[in-house]
Amino acid sequence: MVESTLIYRYDALPLCGSVDDDNDNSQSLLEQKKKCKILISRMTPNSEPQATIESGDYNIHYLISQNIVYICICKKSYPRKLAFSYLSEVASEFYNSHGHDALAPTARPFGFSSFDNFLNKTKKIYQDQRAQSNLDKLNNDLADVKKVMTKNIEDLLYRGDSLDKMSDLSSSLKQDSLKYRRRAQRINLEALIKQYIPFIGVGFIFLFICWYYWRR
Repeated sequence: MVESTLIYRYDALPLCGSVDDDNDNSQSLLEQKKKCKILISRMTPNSEPQATIESGDYNIHYLISQNIVYICICKKSYPRKLAFSYLSEVASEFYNSHGHDALAPTARPFGFSSFDNFLNKTKKIYQDQRAQSNLDKLNNDLADVKKVMTKNIEDLLYRGDSLDKMSDLSSSLKQDSLKYRRRAQRINLEALIKQYIPFIGVGFIFLFICWYYWRR
């Protein structure tokens, strides 16, 4: 389930946060929120626009849209595609309702707390089992989650890796994929030539013989 939602401006100004239920996991959830603040402070224009950060029993999913960062903290068992569908819906509604004011220089920290009502209603919808059973019907236009970069929180916070490296890795994967595709096409072409070259050779010989006798 979606445990918590955070909305920040790109310059790390907090805009809104969900009012979360008190439960036995409140302390561990608080730790995840602290990690989210660190992640936001490390984001740059080169950071991946959407990614999943693995953190213990949780996954931290984020989406950057229109210079606003949307984050949801979920249990690892919660489907990633559903999490990004949730973030996409939240991002669309928040920008349409408060986008202009949120990006203004006069915006104040947590100045859009009234948006929490929408967060709570939407979170309940996405916690409904019917939403999970109809996962394929949600946000068909959403980018394939298989392409979303995944990184461990330990690498980002304690081993010095940056969110920019995720972007570099994504670009590298795309280049490698293109390289292997070209190589596969070349191999297939060579195999095709080897398969049909004898027939082509026989055909040329036959045509040459026909041309030779015709000239005579």
